[in-house]
Amino acid sequence: MQILLADDERSIAVTLGDSLKDAGHSVELVDNGNTALDRLRRQRYDLLITDIRMPGKDGIELLKAAKGLGADIEVIVITGHGTIPTAVEAIRHGAYDYVLKPFLNEDLVARVRTLAEFRRMKSEVDGVKPSSPAQLRGRIVGESDAMREVLDLVRRIAPSDEDVLIEGETGTGKERVAKLVHDLSPRKDGSFVVLSCSAFPSTLLEDEIFGHERGAFTDARSQKLGRFERANDGTLFLDDIDDVPVETQVKLLRILQERSLERLGGEKTLSIDVRVIAASKMDLRLAVEDGDFREDLFHRINVIPVRLPPLRERRSDIPLLVKHFVTLYGHGREYVIEEATQRALLAYDWPGNVRELENSVRRAIAMAGEATTLALEHLLVGAPRVRRTGPGDDGAVDRTLREIVRESEARHIRSVLKHTGFHRANAAKILGISRKNLWEKMREYSITDQQA
Repeated sequence: MQILLADDERSIAVTLGDSLKDAGHSVELVDNGNTALDRLRRQRYDLLITDIRMPGKDGIELLKAAKGLGADIEVIVITGHGTIPTAVEAIRHGAYDYVLKPFLNEDLVARVRTLAEFRRMKSEVDGVKPSSPAQLRGRIVGESDAMREVLDLVRRIAPSDEDVLIEGETGTGKERVAKLVHDLSPRKDGSFVVLSCSAFPSTLLEDEIFGHERGAFTDARSQKLGRFERANDGTLFLDDIDDVPVETQVKLLRILQERSLERLGGEKTLSIDVRVIAASKMDLRLAVEDGDFREDLFHRINVIPVRLPPLRERRSDIPLLVKHFVTLYGHGREYVIEEATQRALLAYDWPGNVRELENSVRRAIAMAGEATTLALEHLLVGAPRVRRTGPGDDGAVDRTLREIVRESEARHIRSVLKHTGFHRANAAKILGISRKNLWEKMREYSITDQQA
C-alpha cells in the first residue's frame, strides 16, 4: 500500500516506517500536519498514519481534511495522549483504527496487513464489470425490492452521459451509488471528483468550483484548479447540492448549461467535458416551491432522477448489512447477535440510515472486548426504546421521555400544517423554525400532506 506516515517523533517514524517497508509497503515520512496535508492534496495514498499532536495541523484536523478530500483513503491515528473521548472523536470522523503509544511496530504492521487484505477484497469486488442487478449487489448490499429497482436503474443509466440527480436521506449511500454510475460508464477511466457543497461557505465554495489564478485574491499565491477542471473527462459528484446558496446557484447553472468556466481572477474561458451527478438530502421540489432552490437549476440537474430509499423502507436488508459490517470490521472474528437483539434492530427506524447502522456495528465490536456476542445496548446507544405498548395501553409508565417528546412534537407539527393549509412557509413561521428545519422534521416523522 501507499502509506503517508505523519509523526514528529523521528525515532518512532523511522523505525515504524522501516517495519512497514519491510512488510512490502511504500512509505513516505513527514514530521508535521501542514506538510502531510500538502502531500495528501498532491498525491494519492491508500493509508494515512498520523500522530495526534505535532506541529501544524493536529491528527484530528488532518483526519478530517483527508476524509474531506473525497479520496478513498483510510486513516490510523496513533498518540501518546490517548483518552476515550479522543478515540471516539477519531472514529466518529472516519478513522479506521486508533493506537496508543507505546506500541509494538509488529502490532501496527499487523493491523495494516488486515486493512490491506480488506482493501484487496473490496478491490476485487469493485473490479467486476457488472451487467446485471445480481452482480451489482456485490457492491451495494441489499436484496430488497426497493434496492433491486435502484440497481436496475443504475445499470440502465450508467452508459448514458446525461446528468443525474440522486435524492435520499443522509446516510443512504448517495456517494456510493454515484461512484457506481461512474464506474459503469464510458468515463470510468477518468476522475471521479467529489465536492461536498455543505462543507464550504459561499465564497470558498465558488473557489472550489471555479478555481483561481495566482493573485486573484490576497492568499492566492499559486494557480488552483477547480473541481470541474479536475473532473474533466470524468465525473463530478456534487453532494448536498441543496445547500448551495442561491447566489452561487446562478453561476453553477451557467457552467452546467455552457460546459465552460473562467477561473476566479482569470479571463480565459475554459471548456470542460464533465458528467455531473448531484445529490440532495431533501426533496428539491419542495425547496423550489419555497424559493430556496432555483427552478431552472433543478430542471437542469434532474435529467435522470434516482431516489434512494431510507433504511426503514427496506428493513429486510438490515440482517444482510449487519453481516456485511461484522465481516468488514470484525478482523476475522465471528460474532453472535441474539434473536431479541435482531428483532430490536429490525424495529428501530434508523434515522441515520445505513451510515448509522454501520457505526453501530463498529461501536458494538469495539465495546465487545473478548466477548463474541454483540450487545443491544452497544448497538443502539441513545436510541429511543423500541418496545411498543399494545392496543388500549397508553404505556405512560413504560416509555422514555424522548418518545413522549417526539410524539408531542410530531402531533403539534401536523396540527400547525393543517391550520395553515399545508403552507410550509407560514407553518415554519408559527413554529419558530426555518423552512428547511421544518422539512427535516416532516421527513423525520414521516409527515405528508395527506397526514397533516
